[in-house]
Amino acid sequence: MQSVTFDNRRVVPSKVVCVGRNYVEHIKELNNETPDTMVLFNKPNSAITDELRYIQDDCRFEGEICFLIEAQKIAGLGFGLDLTKADTQNKMKAKGLPWERAKAFDGSAVLSRFVRFDGDITTLEMRLYLNDKLQQHATYDLMIYKPDKILSEILSFMSLEDGDIIMSGTPKGVTVYQKGDQLKAEIYLDGDLVLDETFIAR
Repeated sequence: MQSVTFDNRRVVPSKVVCVGRNYVEHIKELNNETPDTMVLFNKPNSAITDELRYIQDDCRFEGEICFLIEAQKIAGLGFGLDLTKADTQNKMKAKGLPWERAKAFDGSAVLSRFVRFDGDITTLEMRLYLNDKLQQHATYDLMIYKPDKILSEILSFMSLEDGDIIMSGTPKGVTVYQKGDQLKAEIYLDGDLVLDETFIAR
């Protein structure tokens, strides 16, 4: 089973629950419709990794603020890359079919370490740099669905085990990557840098 680091210990998530279309500008950049309800999908434990691998030319990264759950509450804060096979997803969407082939493949949830969540959740901010250039920027205010709403919606129909992870959606700026590209993520809380992680595409 794949694991992540939380508070300097290894934790095994049973699943990763992802929020789709949670930022207005991202919805626009992909020409998607704004959903009437929260879009949720799962990645299995086998999708989890801490290494960014080159998959194929159309595979894009989607940087996201992530939460680790304990006792049905947000306990940890981290960063994740939701890797997406864009061409495959577009074909699935056009036919009204599920996205697993495009979103849930092995190694598609690239996750940082997680730190203990302690602060004002409304001050959350994420920055992602591609080869030292700011590529994506997310804040609490830009989220359509805030973390507490996401958590309550998931728990309304699905159990969350200790160690499960929520990927809260991606802001605008998603794009493809190549071998050798460097992605540096920064998470801020209360204006302070609480986590930074660098991934090199292998």
